[in-house]
Amino acid sequence: MMMIVANYTAVRQDFKDYCDQVIETDQPLIVTRKDDNVVMISLERFNQLERQARNAEYVAKLTRSYEQAVSGNIVDHALVEID
Repeated sequence: MMMIVANYTAVRQDFKDYCDQVIETDQPLIVTRKDDNVVMISLERFNQLERQARNAEYVAKLTRSYEQAVSGNIVDHALVEID
């Protein structure tokens, strides 16, 4: 994956252009600063990453549940019908 890299001053001066470039190219922008760098991504990319993280958490939960069931660590519950 390609990335756009620019220093803080350049991004500040041409903020709209950098935002447009991130959205149009779907490439992250790394903003370099003296101490720590930051990354700018499109909202669409952010939502994809959030979805992937939630999916990974769900799969981990399913895996733990499966492992508990296989090891016999389960609790039986009776189903109750509601009128």
